[in-house]
Amino acid sequence: MRYSDFTSYDLVLLAQGLATTIGLFLATSLIGLVIGALWAVIRFYRVPALTQLVGFLAEILKNSPVLVQLFLVFFGFPAFFKVNVTPVEAAVITLSANTAAFVYVIIVAAIESIAREQVEAARVFGLTRWQVLRHVIAPQAAAFSVGPLVALLVNQLQVTSLISVIGVVDLTKIGNILNLRTLKPFIVWSVVGLLYYLAAKLVATLGTRFEDRLRAHSAFRGL
Repeated sequence: MRYSDFTSYDLVLLAQGLATTIGLFLATSLIGLVIGALWAVIRFYRVPALTQLVGFLAEILKNSPVLVQLFLVFFGFPAFFKVNVTPVEAAVITLSANTAAFVYVIIVAAIESIAREQVEAARVFGLTRWQVLRHVIAPQAAAFSVGPLVALLVNQLQVTSLISVIGVVDLTKIGNILNLRTLKPFIVWSVVGLLYYLAAKLVATLGTRFEDRLRAHSAFRGL
């Protein structure tokens, strides 16, 4: 290994690693948001058996290390079920499930924060349970949950760095490769850390702007 400065090819590798990280983050965040919201709806409707199953899955996922979950999906599932799982597939499954568990908890907390009197009043006026969920609960729950969801997404972006251990060539993996080639750990990991920071800052900024618009829209509707 030779001691050398960053080259244009190194910058290309960093850009590719960042693109992989962001791509997986966006995909798993979207999947996790959808699944977590569906789990919250199942709890709202108190679907027999499914409510208990969803609660159990969320409890396991949010209270166990993501790295252990990743190893279970990548190494454990193929050995037990005799199936092939690629590193990217394992990363998508693990991060999506982990995100869904925390989204579920956030949305349930937001729903339960809504005054019960509002729900009962809506039912008195003849609204079905679906109409109550759509017109009364969902708008308020969305306003309450945006802040915690943004914080969750910022955290999940950082959690993506774990997927490099199973061979996904993300930003962290590229950083490790460049570190071994250049033998400049301070410079390499400073650059990698800065890229993660900028990506997280972008997510937080966009989330804050969306939250402000949502609250302003909710206030306007309340006038």
